[in-house]
Amino acid sequence: MGLLLTWLFSALSVLGGAYVLPGASVESFGVALVVALVLGLINITLKPVLKLLTLPINLLTLGLFGVVLNALLLMLVDELVSGFSLGGFWSAVLLSFVMSLIMAVLSGLVKDDEA
Repeated sequence: MGLLLTWLFSALSVLGGAYVLPGASVESFGVALVVALVLGLINITLKPVLKLLTLPINLLTLGLFGVVLNALLLMLVDELVSGFSLGGFWSAVLLSFVMSLIMAVLSGLVKDDEA
């Protein structure tokens, strides 16, 4: 799947999650694109370092700390991007789950010819 398509799907998952969850809101599709871009940049740069630093906790919790890490990174995006807001930690956790589901469905709809 191409980079632009992944970015578009991520923005759509942000919009869909904000539509479904009462604790999350996005002002417009443009803001959703910015949220997807910032989240992607954070996932590329900051998340690998944090995963390495929290590896012992992640092993003790059998990977469940990854959910907490995703929620904290979404809360960071909430602080960085105006027009995007979360109601708190649990809203971030739920948004993370909903975004993952939407991304999985959208990715499944696109035939991947690279295999």
